[in-house]
Amino acid sequence: MRKTIFSVLMLLTVLIAMPVDAAKKKQVKQQTEREYWCEQAWKMAQPVLENMAKGELQKNMKTEFSPSFDNRNRKVVYMETFGRLMAGIAPWLALPDDDTAEGQQRKQLREWALASYKNSVDPESPDYLVWGASGQNLVDAAYIAESFIRAYDALWVPLDNVTKERYLKEFKMLRKYEPPYTNWFLFSSTIESFIAKAAGLKEYDDYRVMTTIRKVEEWYVGDGWYADGPVFAFDYYTSYVFHAMYLETLQNMIDAKANTRLEYKKYYDRALKRAQKFAIILERFISPEGTFPVIGRSTPYRMAALQPLALMAWYQKLPKDLSNGQVRAALTKVMHRMYDVQNNYNDAGFLTIGFCGHQPETADWYTNNGSLYMTSLSLMPLGLPADHPFWTCEAEPWTQVKAWGGQPFPKDHRWADDIVTKDRW
Repeated sequence: MRKTIFSVLMLLTVLIAMPVDAAKKKQVKQQTEREYWCEQAWKMAQPVLENMAKGELQKNMKTEFSPSFDNRNRKVVYMETFGRLMAGIAPWLALPDDDTAEGQQRKQLREWALASYKNSVDPESPDYLVWGASGQNLVDAAYIAESFIRAYDALWVPLDNVTKERYLKEFKMLRKYEPPYTNWFLFSSTIESFIAKAAGLKEYDDYRVMTTIRKVEEWYVGDGWYADGPVFAFDYYTSYVFHAMYLETLQNMIDAKANTRLEYKKYYDRALKRAQKFAIILERFISPEGTFPVIGRSTPYRMAALQPLALMAWYQKLPKDLSNGQVRAALTKVMHRMYDVQNNYNDAGFLTIGFCGHQPETADWYTNNGSLYMTSLSLMPLGLPADHPFWTCEAEPWTQVKAWGGQPFPKDHRWADDIVTKDRW
């Protein structure tokens, strides 16, 4: 007994005398914020891309559909899964290879993605997507095109010529679908402007791009918000679709050197300022606890509601009122609140219908669990390298933390357009 007590006392003496640095070495290394983001991206992407690279996504994906799902071909779930996932992680996969654990994961995902792109347009592959099965394909083909836009050199250029031609053919065949008088116009313009950039100005449908630009301008209601068609709805479609796809449409036309009535650079600069204002609004929506308002339809898209904030961070165009440290801290807090508490994945590793957890009652009539991969759009800042200030600067309190904590915080105010555009002839 005395020997045991002596041993315990000796152990305590050693621990007390141990240098602080030695004690720290015995602690488990704390996960960085970037490592946490990468963990979320891997968890979301690995089951999809590993299966699809082998032509086994349609065989192995555990699917889920809204209780009120309509009578369209249910195989649209696979195009929704692939297109929306790739639109979100494309910036990350575009980073160069390195020998880090993250770099190895990223390289593996890119290799799987390139094989998946090939399978998705190969009629002989079990994972050939249902191109042209319904108007819904127009939506998710746009997200596939968007992934090529966001990582052109890493994901489009390496594809073989046969695969590229197949994509261009499938994209053009979707012209048979007339988009409804809503945000769907941007799905057409994203596809057509990508064709202009990738295949040349003789190949794209100029009218679909021009009409979209004019309608989006008509639907702008101020302070960063767009109406989803002629009537404004208080939802997140300004986040889900408008800002990103409008900027990308305009940039594609600039890259393609299109000569039309529109001064695309002026339109782009004005749209960028609107997106910056909306990023301010979204940052202010994030509570000190890492929650944000659950409003409107399509709430199971989860963190896609914050896409413009993530986009401005990735573009390195955050407005002066928003620092890298506060935006990273705010988005990370939301991720922890969204993904750590509730189970958002089914037992096969695929996303489930819900906002924070499995909540099938949140589904709209068009929702399936492929739709939900739009939440990956919040991951775009991973496209900034690990040594970028977005990742290396100190975390800072975001606006609501300051406001509710009695700290000084910037006042909000209306942003008016200050760029005027006129038809060139």
